[in-house]
Amino acid sequence: MTHLINALLITLICVVLSACSSPSSQQGRYAMQHDAAPLRTPTELEMQDAVVTAVIKSASASRPYEVRGKRYTPMLDETGYSEEGIASWYGRKFHNYHTSNGEIYDMFAMTAAHKTLPLPSFARVTNLDNGKSVIVRVNDRGPFHDDRLIDLSYSAAYKLGYYRQGTARVKVEAITLANSAPRLSYIQVAAGSTLSNVEALAFQLRQQYHVPTNIVEKDGIYRLRLGPIKDAAEAQSVLDKLKQNQFQNAFLLYSE
Repeated sequence: MTHLINALLITLICVVLSACSSPSSQQGRYAMQHDAAPLRTPTELEMQDAVVTAVIKSASASRPYEVRGKRYTPMLDETGYSEEGIASWYGRKFHNYHTSNGEIYDMFAMTAAHKTLPLPSFARVTNLDNGKSVIVRVNDRGPFHDDRLIDLSYSAAYKLGYYRQGTARVKVEAITLANSAPRLSYIQVAAGSTLSNVEALAFQLRQQYHVPTNIVEKDGIYRLRLGPIKDAAEAQSVLDKLKQNQFQNAFLLYSE
């Protein structure tokens, strides 16, 4: 009888332990089943561009790999890489988990996932619909969808202005120390169909901010830009002042 009771107790313990472990095994690697945005917006500091530095490429992340039956061969040298495509973003589901090169993913850091760029590396990503641009550190693999080019952190997507839509048309350009010198900045302030009104505003802003202005016409719309401004910090300062006034939709542009 004692042996029967002991056997039943052991069986009960095994069932309890199995039940306790089953949720994690079903959930797999991540605690969340579906991705989601964070519960707060990024701070100004969290939306600063990644700083381009000399890096040692991950040997393990440089090997060819296969995902969902498709084989990928990472680049050994990203110099000159430029491509246009669709960007998405990833957030809370992946936050605090390891990236493909062993770093910890932070949805508030300026990082990105790419299928073949070396890890780590750096890239400038420009939203082709609004001209906004960010520099990110590429430290992860993905997105593994045929119609996606790059996955940005939530902060990067927020800065590019597509965090609500989920995706955006972007241009991705690899950056190395050799080509990371800052380009001339412009600030697009406003646009209108009446040239005289745009010229009057240009005169007003030249007097107020002491920077050059230029007007670009396309399809009958006149776009007013301040610049060029060589110093990136000065350009950001002018942009902040514009936004504090009546120009909430002003944004930075960069010369080619």
